[in-house]
Amino acid sequence: MEAKKGILMVISGFSGAGKGTLVKKLLQNYDNYVLSISMTTRKPREGERHGVEYFFVDREQFEQTIAENGLIEYATYCDNYYGTPRAFVEEQLAAGKDVILEIEIQGALQIKEKFPESLLLFVTPPCASELKRRLEGRGTETSEVIAKRLSRAYEESEGMDAYDYIVINDDLEVCVKELHAMIEAARNEPVRRKDFIARIREEMKAFRPEAE
Repeated sequence: MEAKKGILMVISGFSGAGKGTLVKKLLQNYDNYVLSISMTTRKPREGERHGVEYFFVDREQFEQTIAENGLIEYATYCDNYYGTPRAFVEEQLAAGKDVILEIEIQGALQIKEKFPESLLLFVTPPCASELKRRLEGRGTETSEVIAKRLSRAYEESEGMDAYDYIVINDDLEVCVKELHAMIEAARNEPVRRKDFIARIREEMKAFRPEAE
């Protein structure tokens, strides 16, 4: 029996909204999700490992991958490239896994165009002041970088209506359950629709005109 194809979902959000933590909890709590590892030209933060959090490459290698059509999307963010390697995503979907892409708005829109059935989710804190507090609380970036990320968040807020769901990350555990429920609804909707259509069509046969 052919494996049921997985669904492709994009989880975006403001830097500091907690999308990375949400994704980690989703992967811990449920077993059918797989996180696609992005490729980037930014430098690793402390504790990040090549091939785990990201594939860390230089600009030349990234641009060569673009030229070889090895990415299903890519974008620039804060002067660095980010992109999604093609082979891993296609293999996991074919195996029936639900693949998570943790990417920015530019890439999300590319994915929706290439994969119309994909699910776009945008993670945000409950308010702008909370976003600033979380960014400053990281303690990993300079005030200049934080200001750049907040400026970028303003720009990203203009694109939120392109997403299927807005996920407000206030309480982590509640948010993870809500996120999973949204994904389950999206996965089951085409099946429910197909089953309903088949059933109602069969029932409607009782009303068809008798052959003359």
